[in-house]
Amino acid sequence: MKILVLGDGLLGGEIIKQTGWDYLSRKKDGIDVSSFDGWMDKMLKYDVIVNCIANTNTYSDDKEGHLNLNYHFVKHLVKYCNETGKKLIHISTDYIYANSDNDRKETDVPVHHSSWYSCSKLLGDFHVELECENHLIVRLSHKPFPFPYDEAWDNVLTNADYTPKIVELLVKLINNNSVGTFNLGTEKKSIYGLAKQTKEVKRVYSPENVPKNISMNIEKFKKELLHLYYDKD
Repeated sequence: MKILVLGDGLLGGEIIKQTGWDYLSRKKDGIDVSSFDGWMDKMLKYDVIVNCIANTNTYSDDKEGHLNLNYHFVKHLVKYCNETGKKLIHISTDYIYANSDNDRKETDVPVHHSSWYSCSKLLGDFHVELECENHLIVRLSHKPFPFPYDEAWDNVLTNADYTPKIVELLVKLINNNSVGTFNLGTEKKSIYGLAKQTKEVKRVYSPENVPKNISMNIEKFKKELLHLYYDKD
């Protein structure tokens, strides 16, 4: 199974570091996401495409920028993977569950935060789920290690963890050849609870526009890989 990573940002870079998989990036390879036909031949020899290219400017009002990367680019990838028989790994976000009830499952109707980021990511999810013949959708969140800020929100619930840990779990899911949609993360915690694992930080509260609950139900993911790293009790 030959795997190619698209993107070498925080998440993509950590995947490449942990696995040594080949990758293409906008910076290294001059990938133009608005001219898909100009470079798609670079993906021909691979069986699996892991897409880590996305607009992650969470609170930006740039509607067009979010839709172009998080939806229209994903549509091109789906079409390409279907035509060439490749599997698409679509990296999504816990923000599609923002402001929902606790522990939302993959089968629940998402109630996304009122941002173009979460809206565009949700559109990408739906398109992959409906149109892609062989896919894995992974909803996750990750933070730089160690925590880079001196303050951390104590009123925002999340299943996020540090990027190396999230990538470790993601790679196991990919190598397991899992298909479908999975919420991926670790135990529910506040951002402050995560931050204080690596440094002393000041406990603060988030601005009003920040969703206070982006927690997910991760039981499906835990059961998928139970035999690898979770206690069976």
